[in-house]
Amino acid sequence: MTLAVETTDLKVQLQLADGWFTVCDLSVLVPGRGVAALLPDGRQVAVFRDRADRLYAIDNRDPFTGAAVLSRGLTGTHRGRPFVASPLLKQRFDLASGQCLDDESVRVTAYDVRTT
Repeated sequence: MTLAVETTDLKVQLQLADGWFTVCDLSVLVPGRGVAALLPDGRQVAVFRDRADRLYAIDNRDPFTGAAVLSRGLTGTHRGRPFVASPLLKQRFDLASGQCLDDESVRVTAYDVRTT
């Protein structure tokens, strides 16, 4: 089996308060995995591409530990909701809303994502 590198000029962008911000080329996002990106204000965001080619972005900082690790978490679904599980304490965060599925009082910021 030979794997071909995806060739596309599409860019992944996040909606920030002052407009759309280009994060990376779509081709660097591997389905089922996340990448971390630095925002203009110094915060980190975790960007994910699922196996159905849907894009998600949430804060990269795990609110339970303070570590910037959510981009390295395991992805999955629970009751049809896509999530990432923190690699540290395993709390799951809904990729669409940022809501913690294991503690309703905790949420991370979720960003609107598009390709251009």
